[in-house]
Amino acid sequence: MDFRDVHVLITGGAGFIGSHLVEELLRLGARVRVLDNFSTGKPSNLEHCGDRIELQEGDIRDMDACRQAVEAVHVVFHQAALGSVPRSMEDPATTMAVNVAGTANVFTAARDAKVARVVYASSSSVYGDSEKLPKREGQEGRPLSPYALSKVMNEEIAGLFARLFEMELIGLRYFNVYGPRQDPAGPYAAVIPKFFAALASGKPPLIYGDGEQSRDFTFVEDAVAANLLAAAAPQSAIGRAYNIAAGRRTTVRELAMLVRELVGKGPQPECANPRSGDVLHSLADPTAAREALGFCAQFSVEEGLAKTHEYYIELGECFSGEPPLTTRTLL
Repeated sequence: MDFRDVHVLITGGAGFIGSHLVEELLRLGARVRVLDNFSTGKPSNLEHCGDRIELQEGDIRDMDACRQAVEAVHVVFHQAALGSVPRSMEDPATTMAVNVAGTANVFTAARDAKVARVVYASSSSVYGDSEKLPKREGQEGRPLSPYALSKVMNEEIAGLFARLFEMELIGLRYFNVYGPRQDPAGPYAAVIPKFFAALASGKPPLIYGDGEQSRDFTFVEDAVAANLLAAAAPQSAIGRAYNIAAGRRTTVRELAMLVRELVGKGPQPECANPRSGDVLHSLADPTAAREALGFCAQFSVEEGLAKTHEYYIELGECFSGEPPLTTRTLL
């Protein structure tokens, strides 16, 4: 698909994945509008875009904001969500309000504005308590957290809108996306930036559980590529959700040691009690995405971690030890 002069909306465009998507669409010549309430996204993630984007501050729970955001838009990339399993365990109501009601608002506004296609972010968490590996579309289990349930409901809403209103919707089930701009601060931060921050500060990386739990880590540039492919995919691909992952399993302990090797210092990992709602193992079968979208991950976990490490170094005063890296330095 030629994105030159195509008008796109990215909800959550100031967030981790969203800001990378903004950057790539600008590079491809798209006209980019961003809708974000900055609850988790950061204005600093978009500062380098200058006046090349149209920035609308607003909340997807506000239907008027959604209607304004989709006006004259051709493609919507719906990335806005309240992430984190632990956060959803503490405050289920807000997670459901943002992720479910907010998504229904975005889809409704897109329907009424006759948007050509909506690509929306789903999650590997939809596989829930299914112990089958690798994870394949159609073999989902019961959700293990309010966050997981919200993503299941997003896919159900998308299916309903596709059937009732003949909308073109494609879901992307992200598997543990990581990379530059991922926030290491706060109680709900993802594991990879927290490992980098801890080790660079001379602290042990904290593992919840014994470290043998495994994940299919996906570099953010691969997630961005999947979004662009989904926007351009043929009609035969619409109306379902696809696994977006590298198709390789890495244990959390192995991950900690890979980060430690890149940082070049730091103590061995420490273990804490497992967290409620976390799955034990996750490994994607990306066959469907390859066949329907043409998606194939380009980055191994080693390559992705190396690029992430380079980003932290570029922030300055990061890995020399004087002064030590802190979570504030990484923001």
